Amino acid sequence: MAAPHPTRPPRRRLRSLAGQLFAVQIVIVAAVVAGGTVLAYLFTADRAEQAALRQVTAAAWAVADAPTVREAAATADPPAVLQPYAERVRQDSGVDFVTVMDTHGTRWAHRDPAKIGRPFLGHIDQALAGGTVTETYTGTLGPSVRVVVPVRDGQRVVALVSAGITVDAISSQLRGPLLALTGVAGGALALGGLGTYLANARLRRHTHGMGAAELSHLYDYHQATLHSVREGLVLLDRDHRVVLCNDAARELLALQGPLDGVPVAELGLPGSLERALLDTGPVRDQIHLTAERVVVLNTSAVDPGLGTVVTLRDHTELQALTGELDSVRGFAEALSAQAHEAANRLHAVVSLIELGRHREAVEFATAELALAQQLTDRVVDAVGEPVLAALLLGKAAQAAERGVDLVMTGDSRIDDGVLPPELPARDLVTLLGNLIDNAVDAAIENAAARAPEVTVTARADHGELLLRVADSGAGIDPAAAEEVFRRGWTTKQNGHGLGLALVAQTARRNGGTVELGGVGAVASAGGAGDAEGVGGAVLTVRLPLGVREAVR
Repeated sequence: MAAPHPTRPPRRRLRSLAGQLFAVQIVIVAAVVAGGTVLAYLFTADRAEQAALRQVTAAAWAVADAPTVREAAATADPPAVLQPYAERVRQDSGVDFVTVMDTHGTRWAHRDPAKIGRPFLGHIDQALAGGTVTETYTGTLGPSVRVVVPVRDGQRVVALVSAGITVDAISSQLRGPLLALTGVAGGALALGGLGTYLANARLRRHTHGMGAAELSHLYDYHQATLHSVREGLVLLDRDHRVVLCNDAARELLALQGPLDGVPVAELGLPGSLERALLDTGPVRDQIHLTAERVVVLNTSAVDPGLGTVVTLRDHTELQALTGELDSVRGFAEALSAQAHEAANRLHAVVSLIELGRHREAVEFATAELALAQQLTDRVVDAVGEPVLAALLLGKAAQAAERGVDLVMTGDSRIDDGVLPPELPARDLVTLLGNLIDNAVDAAIENAAARAPEVTVTARADHGELLLRVADSGAGIDPAAAEEVFRRGWTTKQNGHGLGLALVAQTARRNGGTVELGGVGAVASAGGAGDAEGVGGAVLTVRLPLGVREAVR
């Protein structure tokens, strides 16, 4: 019985990024509202205090400048005149007290008649000198904002007047604005909290409730995944600029340097691939050739109009394997055809023997063996590379089955061990197999004009491998010479235009060249070619055999 898995401790749930932002924003909104409220209160309180100070100063000077006060100060009983006068001024001006005193500070008039005759509580020295005293002082009515001004008779100070408003009265004036300010602050806080909640609810939906650390880890996983997958991935924005390009895409497209924000038109891609990437419609499993590879392209638009997702798959090896499979299938079909023909010939020999025509039977069998062995001996003697020899024998059988005579030139020679190990046999199959297939098709198309024939030269000397295939076809139209090696170019009704493009790509990848000649038209993927052969197109591949690095 399997042992139970140990219980995994529950993972501590991290607060989501939206929740963290909500908390931070609430604190910020509350701090801003509270700070604004405090500043508004301080500003309002200062304004109220200044207004009170202006009010008491105006009241004090109004009393000090009144002739009644100067005249009463000279009488024997000033309180009798000044007390009712000061009370009327206090009530009319709205201040809390108006006090009139002599130059020693003894009160002549006060809000509380019991305080008349007692000393004034406050500072009067500056007023006695002809100035104005402004202060907040605690007197008989409590803390108050007050002023003390002189009463002059000419240049002489004969009395003093003080007027003031208590701090409690000023505070009571602030209660209304403070309540309104508090309501506004509360509303602002509630509105700010609601807006923050709605914004963070939307953010929570977009982040799926994940925290900052989780989003950071997810981004790291995202980047690691994108750059580790073997399939190329390119993200384009709506202006067809690169947003993301993973390592596989860089390798498949041979891109170097920073790519963020680079337009597709500036990537240096082949024309057909660039047009496919700029196309607004989706692309499904399109095959394109780069300088080094065969890639399968798929594109899909990101709704709503954000850009395009491009995926690329390396089709190079698969295309080579497909070519090898076609060759093997051709070998099998050729063997089947030869077996059928051998059976027919065997029946003919047996019939001749049964008829007693032994000499004719021997001559017929010997002639057939000699004809079949002639090409085999020539290929085996001339080509020591087993893959090329097998390919040539198979293609010869295929060509014979289709009525085409495939021959090797007398100067063909590739000794065993001459080809370097870094030259893959698969590339040789791609090069020679596609050249022979195209030549056989071209020869058959021109069979009405002349006997179909394909001539093959395979030679390794002077430090290079030369593979030349000539056909008896009609040759290449000079106007199309520049397009022969472009993907999609074909003269066949149901062709894909991929064979010669693969030949050019494979030759380029191995540091070689492909040359085209025939019917007076010469075009080249690496230099001028020889227009020799059997009258049709002549395609020549030259590969260096010395120490080299493959072009990448």
